[in-house]
Amino acid sequence: MHAIIRTGGKQYRVAEGQTLRVESLPVNPGDSIELGDVLMISDAGQTLVGTPLLAGAKVVATVVANGRGEKIRIVKFRRRKHHRKQMGHRQNFTQLEINSIVKG
Repeated sequence: MHAIIRTGGKQYRVAEGQTLRVESLPVNPGDSIELGDVLMISDAGQTLVGTPLLAGAKVVATVVANGRGEKIRIVKFRRRKHHRKQMGHRQNFTQLEINSIVKG
């Protein structure tokens, strides 16, 4: 059984027992969270598709950790103009472990 959920402006395909990183959520590690934006559920050949969401469906997950991703470097360079600008960025994330998928 797997589902497609929406969180943080992105869509993820999840299955029970899977661990994934999503955009940062305001929750503490060890807490349980319910993700209600379920777009699709597929189970043993039966597929339920929402328009756009499935009513009553939810995905229950446990927060494993909050953290920051790897640093990426941004370099802006203009040739022959004696101009170079460097920046760095680390994106915050929340790591979730999917416990169950409820059809509703």
